[in-house]
Amino acid sequence: MYAISLGDDGAELRPLEPWNAEEFLAHLDRGREFINRFIPFGEKATDLDGARDMLQRYADLRAADTASLHGLWLEGKLVGGVLFLNFDAENGNCEVGCWLEPAGTGHGLVTRAMRVLLDFAIERRGMHRVEWIAAVDNQPSLNVARRLGMSREGVRRASYPHHGVRLDLEVWSILAPEWRAARARGPHSDH
Repeated sequence: MYAISLGDDGAELRPLEPWNAEEFLAHLDRGREFINRFIPFGEKATDLDGARDMLQRYADLRAADTASLHGLWLEGKLVGGVLFLNFDAENGNCEVGCWLEPAGTGHGLVTRAMRVLLDFAIERRGMHRVEWIAAVDNQPSLNVARRLGMSREGVRRASYPHHGVRLDLEVWSILAPEWRAARARGPHSDH
């Protein structure tokens, strides 16, 4: 329906909707072990019905204005995505996150896509605070938070049970005035 170019390498940000279930399932199957190291994203979507159900659940959340999925395509192939979670327009707070299969790593896709999401959340939807939460061992994810100019607020110790282990989670955030100041400095001035 529409796509947002993320640069000259053919990377695009597009809606990820129930009709994408076959492509989504193939993507999850390629990257399931890699994706699920730190998050359970798509763990239950192991067949076409499960993939469609997951995408429909997020479509319903998008309709309720509380969450949404956005796919990342590289050279026409779905390789990951970014999402809004806990989208609270009334209070101006939301959380963002991401996932990638191995073929999507190393291209800066998440950082580029997240800039689009942050601009939308802050400038179009009036978000004041955007959070990024990731396992302390998930350095690629934490590096994105740094590149976006987010501030590390702290660690939630042993707060997330995942695959029989309680993971420590780092909480990062950026506030609307900080995002606007970073954008005014230009895209390559992230600290």
